Amino acid sequence: MPVAIQRPKRWDRPFGTDMTDYIIQRVLDLAPLNQINPENFPRSATLADILKNDARLRKYSRGDLITRQGDYGSSLYVVISGEVAVAQGLPETQLGRAHYKRKRVLDVLRQIFRNKNIPEVRDPERYDSETFKISTGEYDSTDGSHARLENVSGVLKDFETFPIRAGELVGEIAALSRTPRTATVFAVEESELLEIRWQGLRDIRKRDVGFREHIDTLYRERSLATHLAESPIFRHLSKDSLEEIARETVFETHGDFDWFSTYNIKNDAERNNVLGSEPIIAHEGHYAEGLILIRAGFGRVSRKANHGHETLDYLARGATFGFDEILHHWKTGESLALQTSLSAVGYVDVLRVPSRQIEELVLPCFEDELPLKEEYDEKRHTGHTKSEHVKGPDTGSLEQLVEGRYINGAATMLINTERCVGCDDCVRACSAAHDGNPRFIRHGRRVGAQMVVNACMHCMDPVCMIGCPTGAIHRNPAGGQVVINDDTCIGCQTCANSCPYENIRMVEVRDSSGAFILDASTRQPIVKATKCDLCWDQAVSPACERACPHDALKRVNMGDTEQVEEWFSR
Repeated sequence: MPVAIQRPKRWDRPFGTDMTDYIIQRVLDLAPLNQINPENFPRSATLADILKNDARLRKYSRGDLITRQGDYGSSLYVVISGEVAVAQGLPETQLGRAHYKRKRVLDVLRQIFRNKNIPEVRDPERYDSETFKISTGEYDSTDGSHARLENVSGVLKDFETFPIRAGELVGEIAALSRTPRTATVFAVEESELLEIRWQGLRDIRKRDVGFREHIDTLYRERSLATHLAESPIFRHLSKDSLEEIARETVFETHGDFDWFSTYNIKNDAERNNVLGSEPIIAHEGHYAEGLILIRAGFGRVSRKANHGHETLDYLARGATFGFDEILHHWKTGESLALQTSLSAVGYVDVLRVPSRQIEELVLPCFEDELPLKEEYDEKRHTGHTKSEHVKGPDTGSLEQLVEGRYINGAATMLINTERCVGCDDCVRACSAAHDGNPRFIRHGRRVGAQMVVNACMHCMDPVCMIGCPTGAIHRNPAGGQVVINDDTCIGCQTCANSCPYENIRMVEVRDSSGAFILDASTRQPIVKATKCDLCWDQAVSPACERACPHDALKRVNMGDTEQVEEWFSR
């Protein structure tokens, strides 16, 4: 007899278990939540409902870590009482990072012999377990324990920090941009914080314009200061110089933050003709008004060719545009128009620093390290500098990588079709590492001699996480891999539908006898989302790459242009 259970729903497992009516009313009476209009929310998902199910009240003692710089997370924090501090650049030894345990060789061998012959086996009792722990994607546990700073006074004395007090928000940058935490936040004194996970934040921002504008303003202000401090171009500057640059730097957003929602419904012809519809950030032939820094998203570098444009490069987070032309003017006194155009691929956040400030504050510090004028004369006439390094993708292949948004991948699976013999050792290795269930399909779009395989790319901008109602799909805090918590996945298919690359599959799960686990009310099979997890818990990972006998398969970080060039040049 098939096992039947209740189909999971979004709020079956609330984010926290302590959000009583009293606590909800208490936080709603405090700033800034008291400025939200409850009438903007429908009866099916009131503001109180969202707080009850998508928020939790966290208590911290002096020194407790709330977020750590570099960790992945998607929660916003509201300080209810007490005071916390934000700091950057704290030593790893101070942060008490957890060590996530990989399987030992003996564990891997046991796993091989214990793998089932039945696909997608689950234990139905696990979904009703009272000991179930909610996965947040954050480093800390949900049982009240926290990593701690041992010397709070020393940190406050020796490092630059700024306070966040009751009524203020923190953590909005990671929550909105799907990027790692940009700072460490710790409690200065006994504090209470309301943690709102991304799903609740999304709904509140959608319904209340004032709250959305407040969050977006904080995001822009804090993102600007943080990004300037992180950039190698500005890292050597004094605090006064950085503040002067920050005052005149403009934060801009181009394109559609939810680009993926319409991308999947476009046909190939529409996808291959998107360059004309991409928002232009900087025009070829115009003069550089400032240095452009990519804050998030991706930009396409192109130039005029015949009656259209050809793609020369793509820029990801941390890259700059317009530096060569500004440098040319500074070294020669001659104004040089932009040699290429920059457009938004999907969406992109950029910082635009005035050229005057680059010439006055930045370039003099690099004078001895800057390239000679002849190198820029070469670029002026050819569109690129001479290179003695390996040759990367040709223009046609580069166009396909950008049009297909494969540049988003931090671990894109590429197979060199001229080396691959179709032995399927990669698939068998994946199956052995995942209880007999391979997590990718060995086919995909051809880009020159390379095949971009249907396997999760663990994207730099993982849009699959945006709509997940329970937070089941999240970043693994150990290494940033995009993983799915099978226990909290409700089978809604939102992540699978959002993935622009069709790399998430919905599977019908079974019990140990091979019978489908059924929804108790509809008697239909329960489905779960599955995908590649990059073998993060295996002794050696990823298994697919390690198993290839012909060195035909590689997981490539598409943001690492040297790695991309090296693989395409083989």
